Amino acid sequence: MSIELKKVSKRFVDNVVLDGVDFFVAEGETVALLGPSGVGKSVLLKHIIGLIKPDSGEVWVDGQQVPLLGRKQLAALRSRIGYVFQNGALFDSMDVFENIRLGITDEKLYADKDYCIQRVKECLRLVNLSEDVSRKFPSELSGGMRKRVGISRAIAGKPTYLLYDEPTSGLDPVNADVIDSLVERLQQEIGVTSVVVTHDVRGAFRVADRIALLAQAKIRAVGTAEEIIASQDPVVQQFLERDLEMAVIQANEVPTKERRIGGR
Repeated sequence: MSIELKKVSKRFVDNVVLDGVDFFVAEGETVALLGPSGVGKSVLLKHIIGLIKPDSGEVWVDGQQVPLLGRKQLAALRSRIGYVFQNGALFDSMDVFENIRLGITDEKLYADKDYCIQRVKECLRLVNLSEDVSRKFPSELSGGMRKRVGISRAIAGKPTYLLYDEPTSGLDPVNADVIDSLVERLQQEIGVTSVVVTHDVRGAFRVADRIALLAQAKIRAVGTAEEIIASQDPVVQQFLERDLEMAVIQANEVPTKERRIGGR
C-alpha cells in the first residue's frame, strides 16, 4: 500500500522538472511535498496517478509499476486513489450532491441512489459541512467550502490513497487553517496513505509525518519538521528563511509520530 518513485526524471522541451527524484510514502503515512510554486510538485503528483509518464525511472503504487499498466489496470488503480484538485474542480452545472457522487467509483454503488444519499451525507459530515449543502451549487459556496466539497468527492469512493494538490492555495489564513485541521483529522479517522503538495511551510509541518522538499528539480531534504529545519542544504535554508520563526513554532506543535499513529 505504499507509493515510491525511483530515480524519476521528467523534462518538458528544455525545462528539466524532475531530475533523478526518489520519493517514498509508507502505508498509512502522510508525506508533504513542499517547495516553491512552479517547481514541479504537481508534476510529481500526476506521475503517481498515471497522468504523466516519466522519461526515466520507476513509479510504483500499490505494488504496481504505474507507467506499465494497461488501460483497465490503470483505471482500477485510479479507483483506489482520491485526488483533491487545487481549484476544487467542481462542475458548476451540478449541485454538491452530484459533484460528490462522482467520486463513488464503484458503478453498482453509483447507481444505488439510497447508498449515494447516505455516502454523500457521511462525506459532508467528515468535512464538517451540513447535509443541506448538498442541494447548493458551487457558485453559492465560499472558497473554503468549495475546497471541502472537493475533499468530500475525493473520499467518496473510500480510497486507499489521497493526493492533495495545494489544498490551501488561494485561501486566507483562517480558512487555510480549517483545511489543514481537516486533512489532519481525516488521516486519523480514515487512515489513508496521503501525499500533500503545498508551498506552505506551516501547513506542511502541521499535517505531515514527514516532509520532502523539492527544489531545482531534486528532493533536497526529507524528514520530520525538526529534521527539515536542521538541514544544512543552502537551498532548504533559503526556502525556510522567510518563514523560519513560524516554522519552528509550528514544528514544536506537531504531534509525535507515536501519538499520530495511535490516533488512527
